[in-house]
Amino acid sequence: MRCPYCSYDEDRVIDSRPTDEGMTIRRRRECLSCHKRYTTYEKVEYLPIMVIKKDGSRQSYDRDKVRKGILRACEKRSVSINQIESILDSIEAQISNSLEREVTSSFIGELVMEKLKELDEVAYVRFASVYRQFKDINTFMEELNKLLLDK
Repeated sequence: MRCPYCSYDEDRVIDSRPTDEGMTIRRRRECLSCHKRYTTYEKVEYLPIMVIKKDGSRQSYDRDKVRKGILRACEKRSVSINQIESILDSIEAQISNSLEREVTSSFIGELVMEKLKELDEVAYVRFASVYRQFKDINTFMEELNKLLLDK
């Protein structure tokens, strides 16, 4: 870190503590040349995740958009907001761990269905019916049969 007073390159950290619920680290530093003190903040740098839509267009990942889809699927079901937030956190962790900066909307949709299948089968079927755009009762029944065979 370069001293803001004398531009010397070396300092020592006097105090370090987390702020913003652990999302930022505040460091109190002292320059080894002029001995003046200053404060720095460190944050995790989040790179934006781009979603490649079915039509080939790209847009930024939007947690709220995914949340709305899950909420609609879980409507009138015994699924708590904490469980939904946990699903969202898990999906975002999987995307981040993949180290890809661009993911397809179908990849996200499959992750949501996988999580909903574990949580609530009715919510899973609701989400799948919209996501997979079931054309008729036969495709809907095929999905239900797959669900029954997995048990």
